[in-house]
Amino acid sequence: MRSAIRNQMALSTILVRLRTMSVAVVAMLFALSASLTLSGCGVKSMPIPPEAARPERILGLEATSAKNGIHLTWGRPYKYAGGDKLTDLASFSVSRADAVGPFQKIGEVAVTDQGRFQLQSSFSYFDPATEVGKTYRYQVVSSTADGYISEPSNVVTIMRKIPPPPPNPETFVLPTPVPIR
Repeated sequence: MRSAIRNQMALSTILVRLRTMSVAVVAMLFALSASLTLSGCGVKSMPIPPEAARPERILGLEATSAKNGIHLTWGRPYKYAGGDKLTDLASFSVSRADAVGPFQKIGEVAVTDQGRFQLQSSFSYFDPATEVGKTYRYQVVSSTADGYISEPSNVVTIMRKIPPPPPNPETFVLPTPVPIR
């Protein structure tokens, strides 16, 4: 009888150890499958909020009055608003307003240097639909290939003037140098 009790105790000890090992094996398999699932889903980094995925704001918009219109120039944004390197810049939207009116889109400038070794560092737009003597305001918005739009650039205000004619070479007089004292 003692041997039967001893055998039964040994069997229950073996069953407890098997249950413990099976729980440990199941836990390891669950952890392994979870890590394989996460590593194979295609996510390469943590998601970022939409406001950090837009291009940084352009701050260097400049305007000059030309013979037939107004010429705008600005620099390329190189980073997203969140600070990461901008890799998918697609276009710029140019807007114009009168001295007091609301902005209206007047044109778009495409970015065509994706995948090139050297990126275009500055962009320009020429607005011929202006009148001499009128004041205009301009702003530019950049966008990415997947539709994220930057905050509007600085607003530049300019009055359209006809530039003075270049000097006539026949009547041009060199200024007289003044000695330094």
